[in-house]
Amino acid sequence: MGIQIIGISHKNAPLEVREMFAFTQEQQNDMMLKMTSYPNVEECVVLSTCNRTEMYVYAGSEKTGQIYKCMQEVFLSTAGAQEIEEIGEYLLFFHGERAIRHLFYVAAGLDSMVIGEDQILGQVKTAHKSAREIGATAVYLNTFFRMAVTAAKKVKTDTDLSRTSVSTATLALKVAEDTLGTLHGKKVMVIGATGRIGGIVLMNLLSGYDAQAYVTTRANKINLKHGMREFTDVDYGDRYDYLDEMDVLISATASPHYTLTFNKMIKYLETEKPRVFVDLAVPMDIDPQIGSLENCTYYNIDDFAKISEENNRRKLHEAESATTILDDFILQFRKWMVFQKSLGVMQSVKENFMKVTEHKGVNKAFDHFFYWVRENNSPEDIDTFFKCIDH
Repeated sequence: MGIQIIGISHKNAPLEVREMFAFTQEQQNDMMLKMTSYPNVEECVVLSTCNRTEMYVYAGSEKTGQIYKCMQEVFLSTAGAQEIEEIGEYLLFFHGERAIRHLFYVAAGLDSMVIGEDQILGQVKTAHKSAREIGATAVYLNTFFRMAVTAAKKVKTDTDLSRTSVSTATLALKVAEDTLGTLHGKKVMVIGATGRIGGIVLMNLLSGYDAQAYVTTRANKINLKHGMREFTDVDYGDRYDYLDEMDVLISATASPHYTLTFNKMIKYLETEKPRVFVDLAVPMDIDPQIGSLENCTYYNIDDFAKISEENNRRKLHEAESATTILDDFILQFRKWMVFQKSLGVMQSVKENFMKVTEHKGVNKAFDHFFYWVRENNSPEDIDTFFKCIDH
């Protein structure tokens, strides 16, 4: 009985493997409903981001192995990865306290490729909300996710872990600037700016760089804060027509297909000049073959692992402070779980205590209770019990 996790992440799986597990919201909903239809599986949440896909389950059964077998079946079948040799090497499994600790660390950004990044907290909240909306969660995972989010907010408030926020979205512009030497006067196209990551890229571009911004979305509706500079709006269908002008192209969509294919790009690239292509999507948006061309530099989400190492080293001290905060919340949640699981026992003890009190008085009821404690626990547990009530 408890919380179990199956997942795949940037820590042990390359981008080409993670792409298979980049589930749509419809797929995630289907996974959660399938899992909660299994006997003893009561609740489920699926978290899917560019760097991780994880399934969280609360099961009212002690048969951990059987539950994991069901989880793996749903996880791999949704990805179409059942027959892939060695796929098991990339799967991560957590149970009990390790599972509890994992979510708290994920929500606070301590398990991210870029330590302390802000995007993951919103993604955790969205995953929980989606599960609630389809009725896949109840008291255990609702409390679990709420406490993890509360702990992450306290980490952000009480430490400097996110004060100088760095994420894959902010690194995208940094690598482009470092590659070209400057973004001053450069033309930068952002594909998918209405999405969370693409929106952050655009806001950072407009507020922090003296570059010419081009934005292409299918909706053509982008909300910007007052006072930001203007950008050129490009119809998504015309994106290749602007390709030759661009110095930087950044794509961050949820599309299952390439937004820029190699065979089509080479037809439009006529001017010889250095260009940077940054792909922030999983599955990939930009055909990586573009990086094979002279003067074209290509980055995808996995390349940021190396780029983020310096940021992570700087934040190690703050990460230690964050761990202390999280440990307190983890302990609180573990205590809550013990009490929640023991509600039936507590009610039975209360009812028995009241019956003895009614017939024999309070003193006799306490004697009866302490005798029960003595006869039904080990010496070590009895010693712990009396040390606790002595305080």
